[in-house]
Amino acid sequence: MKKEEIKEKGIQGVKKIIFGRTLFVIFAFLIQFALLAVTYIWLRDYSYVFYLFFVILSVSVVLHLFNSNESPDFKLVWMLPLVIFPVFGAFFYLYVATQLGTKMIFRRLQFLSKFTRQYAPQNTEVKNRLKEENSQMGHFVQYMEEYDNCPVYDHTQVTYYPLGDEQFPDMLEELEKAEKFIFLEFFIVEEGNMWNSILEILKKKVKEGVEVRVMYDGMCVLALLPYFYPKLLEAEGIRCKMFAPIKPVFSTHYNNRDHRKIMVIDGKVAFTGGTNLADEYINQKLRFGHWKDTAVKLTGKAAERFTYMFLEMWNVSETKEENYEQYKTPANFTMPSDGYLIPYEVCPFGKERVGKKVYLDILNTAKDYVHIMTPYLILDYEMLMALTYAAKRGVQVSIIMPHIPDKKAAFAVAKTYYNELLEAGVEIHEYEPGFVHAKIFVADDEKAVVGTVNLDYRSLFHHFECGVMMYKNSQILEIEKDFQTTLQKCIKMQPSDYKRQKLAMRITGKILRMFAPLM
Repeated sequence: MKKEEIKEKGIQGVKKIIFGRTLFVIFAFLIQFALLAVTYIWLRDYSYVFYLFFVILSVSVVLHLFNSNESPDFKLVWMLPLVIFPVFGAFFYLYVATQLGTKMIFRRLQFLSKFTRQYAPQNTEVKNRLKEENSQMGHFVQYMEEYDNCPVYDHTQVTYYPLGDEQFPDMLEELEKAEKFIFLEFFIVEEGNMWNSILEILKKKVKEGVEVRVMYDGMCVLALLPYFYPKLLEAEGIRCKMFAPIKPVFSTHYNNRDHRKIMVIDGKVAFTGGTNLADEYINQKLRFGHWKDTAVKLTGKAAERFTYMFLEMWNVSETKEENYEQYKTPANFTMPSDGYLIPYEVCPFGKERVGKKVYLDILNTAKDYVHIMTPYLILDYEMLMALTYAAKRGVQVSIIMPHIPDKKAAFAVAKTYYNELLEAGVEIHEYEPGFVHAKIFVADDEKAVVGTVNLDYRSLFHHFECGVMMYKNSQILEIEKDFQTTLQKCIKMQPSDYKRQKLAMRITGKILRMFAPLM
């Protein structure tokens, strides 16, 4: 793509923001926040009773924070406004902590998770066999089943894609085979060759009698798709929903985005990984150099779990439950066993932080190596300690990051962790050709994770995510092979590299790191 074309697309993007829905939403948010602040100031200055109430509230909030089971990083980021603006900080904390919409979604998801159990019970024979092979993995599966309703599966074949470019043709091929239903759930959908090619197949399949549902995150309405886009798809016979569409109402509910990437066909085949439905993910649009992404295709019994993940999220906004029986993987559809698979989902509500625990489990049980690809590196204390401790006890911990970032602020924060990790023995490499959007962990030639979970606060604490944990699957060696191939195109970071950064970038990173839990 020529520089002139890139410049023109950039100008069009800015125009979309200025003259589209985005500016209106931002303006509405600012007005509501200003009204909130003015109300607080008026009550503080003109009502002694209210001022006294807020002082007591501030003390109560501080006590609550100190005694809560939140991470130290979250406590610190809330303590800053409480110290600088004691009363208003408490007022704002109370507003954030009592969001009714968020609590209602959490309760609904808890119900749907329990509802799903009747359709996806754990195969005890598979579970017991795994426990006999590896007791540690048996305990891990016990946790995932109990706290994330995620069974362990066998009889599933895995295909690993080292690039979105290689995944895309297979996606089209599998969509063409659909006979009963197609479910798509993605964080980003943008008009272009990738989405338009998929959409043409979806339209054709609807005419053939296939049920098609599409769900995408509501952030798309800000710059990528028009607000009425679901109606356009509905007119084609495609059922469509936006998850938490952005509206001009100030709420922390918008902080929890649907970052998942799921495609399920007939309950037989499922795709997940880092690729969204936009042209940069398959290198048909240049944004940040070469786009390195990864994904997997599951063919077999484990694909069924992604069907239920989709249906749970789809039905969050519904009042009646569906009969999932019609979407079960056909009993006569079997594949040879190839190790064990645990498809899992991550919910930002509650206390479990499953995505984080999956990564911690790999780091804490690794014997030889843990190799990681991630676009972001914004770590809480527990994850930082797990990475450094693994390296200090002799495990080779190696991380591949982008060399050309998509978000400069997040990259500046990531750089502030480099020296601490390097000094502990963690290796950090930057992908010189461009941007790494892959989210993978691979360890000891035995375990691997491919999914949507980044190593940052947004993925580990704030977003809805998904992934698949693999144990003794043949594709784990392919993932490690891809890591080593990618490593040949990377620049190895040294402690001295951080000092060579521009002073402004270092200062920016250190300041923003204080607010890392919000990034």
